[in-house]
Parts: sequence; structure tokens; C-alpha cells
Amino acid sequence: MSFANFGLSTEILKALKEEQHFSPTPIQTKSIPLILQGKDIIAAAQTGTGKTAGFVLPMLELLTRGVKAKSNQARSLILAPTRELAIQLGENASQYGRFLSLRTIVVYGGVKINPQMMSLRKGADILIATPGRLIDLYNKNAVKFPQLEILILDEADRMLDLGFTKDICKIFSLLPSHRQNLMFSATFSADIRNLAAQLLKNPIEISVSPENTTATSIKEWIVPVDKKFKPDLLVELISLYNWTQVLVFTKTKKGADTLACFLNTKGLKTTAIHGDKNQAARIKALSDFKSGVTAILIATDVAARGLDIEKLQQVINFDIPNVAENYIHRIGRTGRAGLSGQAVSLVSADEFTELHEIEVLIKRVLPRKIIDGFEPNHNVPGSELTKKPKKPKKLSPSKNILGGKKDKGLNLQPRIPQSFLNRP
Repeated sequence: MSFANFGLSTEILKALKEEQHFSPTPIQTKSIPLILQGKDIIAAAQTGTGKTAGFVLPMLELLTRGVKAKSNQARSLILAPTRELAIQLGENASQYGRFLSLRTIVVYGGVKINPQMMSLRKGADILIATPGRLIDLYNKNAVKFPQLEILILDEADRMLDLGFTKDICKIFSLLPSHRQNLMFSATFSADIRNLAAQLLKNPIEISVSPENTTATSIKEWIVPVDKKFKPDLLVELISLYNWTQVLVFTKTKKGADTLACFLNTKGLKTTAIHGDKNQAARIKALSDFKSGVTAILIATDVAARGLDIEKLQQVINFDIPNVAENYIHRIGRTGRAGLSGQAVSLVSADEFTELHEIEVLIKRVLPRKIIDGFEPNHNVPGSELTKKPKKPKKLSPSKNILGGKKDKGLNLQPRIPQSFLNRP
């Protein structure tokens, strides 16, 4: 099957050809015809499955058939949970709609609101927004919705995780009742189904893979290690496997900054991205990482959704996420669009409960690899998926900034690959 089979316009097909997209993915095959028919849908699809094009392409096609947006009006609205995802969605809409005379505007917090208000004066065929900033713009009479035809909630589960339920309900109350509604989520949780029941009209439910699974294109493994040696182990892994582009996840913003500082002292060009960074800094950090100016990007879960880094091969869980589902979202940054990738998790004994919950969720025990020189003194127990995890031996409190007191008897000197040291 080709995209031409869906009846998309020649302009959209031309854009797809330039992007070298020739055959639709399973989620696109299922969603595009239904959306073109005007149906409400709720779709479960993991990252890297092509779900964005699955709703952007038919949305563009439908919008070409209507009347242009009037001043301060929006014809379609895509809600995104994070700034990064909103920006990425804007780029996707612009790529696929490059030969169409449709106006796309992206609005989000963390930047001045006045330029966004000015942009909206000309109207938006496609408005992509984070919930908080959209409400701010509405309260300033910068955006109205009488022309709204299509509402899309992307990463709906993440919306709820981040506490946007009240904002979403507020936005719903502002929109015309006669509209097409599309909801995309990584999972079909009870909360998502409850939200869908309030939002959608006789929705068609589609799913392309079992819930809470990871892509088969991703090689996953864990490295047991004492917490205090995680930073040095990360440097060793980068050297040992000659990784040239690495996305690293930490639990906290402070931890991200601290780890970035440590890696830079080792000669590894590193930057961090999290919610305390202003938007300009976040955009620059991501741009430098994509272009190769920096080799390592440290991120909190704010970046787990919405980061689309072409051909990213390495994702490292420096800290195991507290919420098991976030593991799937994190590692979904690699192994996208049929390409291969790997996800490595550094696991200390006090993170075994979180590891066990992940393995129960994905219904498999992740393979383990011990790295020479980093054998853990505090063992990480083996998982048995049918049993509750045993409580691991409690570790002594850490005493240095990176998570442990210094062992005077150990002299760990990881090798630094020249490819990192020679970067601009």
C-alpha cells in the first residue's frame, strides 16, 4: 500500500516523497482513512510508530477542503503536554504541509506571550499549544474557536500524568460541540478511557501493538552497579562502546545538572535539558545535540516525549524511573521508524523495586551485563515476574554530590574516546 491509496492531495504526496516516506506504517494505515471519514478515534500507539503523521496527514487534507482561518481564529487545535513536543509537532505539520497554503502557529509557555498574540491576529489553520499557554491566550482574547473543526490530544496519558486534567476540561468548555475529536495515547488506562468518554463521540478504538511493550528494534539491557560509581561507569560505557550520541535520563533536575557538569570535566561535551531551563536554553541544547555540537544530552522526563532525534542509537537510564510506564517512553526515543537502537539502564540495589515493576510491565526479565571494574558490592536481586520483589539490602547514605562517598582504594580512570574530545 502507498499513501496515494488514501486519496491524499498531490501536494501532500509530494511532501511525503521529499521526506522519503513511501509506505504507511500500521498506525497510519488504520487511522488515516477513519479520520478522513470524519470519525472520532482513540488510538494507542507507542513512540516511533509514525503516529504523528497518522493524524497530521489527514488533518492537513481535511483543512484544505475548508475556509481559511479568520483573524484570531483556529480551525484545528493540537494539544501537547510539553513545549518540546509542541515544537516537534509544529515542525512535522510544516514538513508535510509545505506545499499547502495553510498557516501553522505553535504556542507554549516559557517565552514572551506578545509575539504569539501578534501571530494569532492572522488566524491559524493549525494551532499547536500547551494547555496553560492556550488558556492564557484565550483569556487575553488572542484566540477564539467558532471556526474549530478538529481537536487532537497528543500524548493524552502524559497530559494526565502532568496534572493537566483541569486545564483540559476548561479548554473543552471553550470549544464548539460540533467538531471532530482525535485522542492519541501510549496506553489505554482507566483514566484515558474516562477522558475519552467525556470528549469523544462514538469513537473508534484502534491499536497497533500490545499495550506497555517496547519496540522490537530496541536492544535492552541493564548494568548492575553501586550508585556511587554510576557517573564513572557511564564514562566507561561511552568509551568501551565508542558511543557518539547519547541521550541520558535522570530522575531530577539537580541530578541532570550535576551529571552534565561531571561529564564535561571528563572532556565529554554535555548539556542538560529540564523544566528549570528557560525555553531558549532548551531549544539550543536540543539543537546542539541534534547537530553534533554536543555528544551527550542529559534529560529529565520532561523530555521523554516530544524529542525526535533522527537515528538516535543510544538511550541511557542513569536513574530508573519511579513510574514504570516512563521507561517505555524514555527508550522510545531510539529504535524509531524501523531503525535499530539500544537502551541501557544503570541499576543500583536500591532501585530494584522500580526495575521489577518495569519488568512486570513489559513481561520480560531484562538481560544483565557486569562491566569489569564496576562489579557491585550491593547485589541487585534477580526478578521473578510472578513474585513480589524482595527488599534489597539498604545502602548507606551517599556523601558526595554524585551519589556516594569516595572510595580511596579505587582508582577508576575511564578512557575518553577521541571522537568526543575533538568535538567543537
